[in-house]
Amino acid sequence: MRSYPRNSPEAAARIVAIVLIADGHVCRSEFDAWNQLDGPRQLGLAADGMPHIVQSLCEDLLLGAHAGGSMMASVDDGVLASLLAEVDEPGLQRRVLRLAVAAARADRHLADGEALVLSAARRHWGIGDEAQADSLLAADPQAA
Repeated sequence: MRSYPRNSPEAAARIVAIVLIADGHVCRSEFDAWNQLDGPRQLGLAADGMPHIVQSLCEDLLLGAHAGGSMMASVDDGVLASLLAEVDEPGLQRRVLRLAVAAARADRHLADGEALVLSAARRHWGIGDEAQADSLLAADPQAA
């Protein structure tokens, strides 16, 4: 799996991207939520950068999929922790989590894979449960 510079727009967007693909497909409503919240600007990503991030993530995951049969089969706790560790600035973590939650909720269904990634991010970043995360996100002036 490729790595990105710590706290870079690409590292942050990849966390949102892994939530987007965690249920096996990306819905238009998820990208609409990302764009409606101006995700690229919030993370400092080029306006057209998210499709490239999703494609790169899928390519990386497909390289490990041969053994497990699916892209997400190669994403274990260690891989997820490694990806999450590339984002260690608390304000950026909250923005990433806010965007990821909004994208995951956009299709009105929180799939098991999406919930697993969001839970791992909260745990790894010390943000807590969903209610606590929502209150922290609401209090973050840069998250809006």
